[in-house]
Amino acid sequence: MRVPMLDLKAQHAAIREDVMRAVAAVFDSQHFILGPEVKALEAELAEYLDVKHAIGVSSGTDALLVALMALGVGPGDEVVTTPFSFFATAGCVARVGATPVFVDIDPVTFNVDAARVEAAITPRTKALLPVHLYGQSADMDPILEVATRHALPVIEDGAQAIGSEYRGRRVGGLGAIGCFSFFPSKNLGGAGDGGLVTTNDDALGEALRILRVHGGKPKYFHHVVGGNFRLDAVQGAVLRVKLRHLESWHAARRANAARYTELLAGAPVTLPVVADTNRMIWNQYTIRVNAGGDARDALRAGLAARDIDSAIYYPVPLHLQRCFADLGHSEGDFPEAERAAGEALSLPVHPDLSPLQIEAAARAVREILA
Repeated sequence: MRVPMLDLKAQHAAIREDVMRAVAAVFDSQHFILGPEVKALEAELAEYLDVKHAIGVSSGTDALLVALMALGVGPGDEVVTTPFSFFATAGCVARVGATPVFVDIDPVTFNVDAARVEAAITPRTKALLPVHLYGQSADMDPILEVATRHALPVIEDGAQAIGSEYRGRRVGGLGAIGCFSFFPSKNLGGAGDGGLVTTNDDALGEALRILRVHGGKPKYFHHVVGGNFRLDAVQGAVLRVKLRHLESWHAARRANAARYTELLAGAPVTLPVVADTNRMIWNQYTIRVNAGGDARDALRAGLAARDIDSAIYYPVPLHLQRCFADLGHSEGDFPEAERAAGEALSLPVHPDLSPLQIEAAARAVREILA
């Protein structure tokens, strides 16, 4: 049975008329950059995320970049973050001329180990950058306490976690700035690239809005150097339609994850765990194949042979990426991140899976590892 990692065609078929009507309205208006659709989306997302300011930008990567710029992070500064994330987390730190300082992860949640964050802070630290990986919030209370003690802003990388909660509060409103991605594979995905920055600070909200339009206010008058981080109106229109379905899609993902956990109980894998403090949205359902050697890769090959998709997020931790060789890290520096890179395997969990597809995927995992 074919079990795809994602089925955007099925998602689109269910909402096609509404999406095409919204896109047609944008073309009829001929207003393609920012404008009323983006403004309306920002208002709806601010309400959904319970934040004062939600600002649409051109991608999740640019959300991180503009957040760092708004906080004045630059050459000579350090940003404390995780080595186990999508490249943009550390890549954007490097792009503004700062240095990513890595802290190993919690092996249960894959998120940064909050107990280790304070030891990584130096006089050069300018911000803390936790990631809410796979749709689960990092352990934010101790991170925020450390940030307060050291007078440091917290940037939340919530690219995979829109709608996730920590102690009843939506991520993105816990730190100084939240960053989200609308890449098509996300729980709320657009028709291309798009992103969002959020904040409850009025001054930061104003700075972010100015920075996304080349730092100009009013137009053609520039007191700071910004970038072209604007969100397209077509993306705004598509995302507004999809936002109406987001909670039902989250619910379907939770049900699919629960079914996997039931079917894989007792299998020779480590199943994902949701912290008691968290509401997870299951951007990924990630197991750990900890039998050693190439067991994870053999499982993935076996699944592929049965036409069942899987994915590795992420095969090389950030501290071992060649572009960060000048940081001087080597194997063994962050053992939990390195172990996760060799063991983690994500199974399809998207809301358009059928019960038979989930059963087929789980059965295949058990049989291949038996």
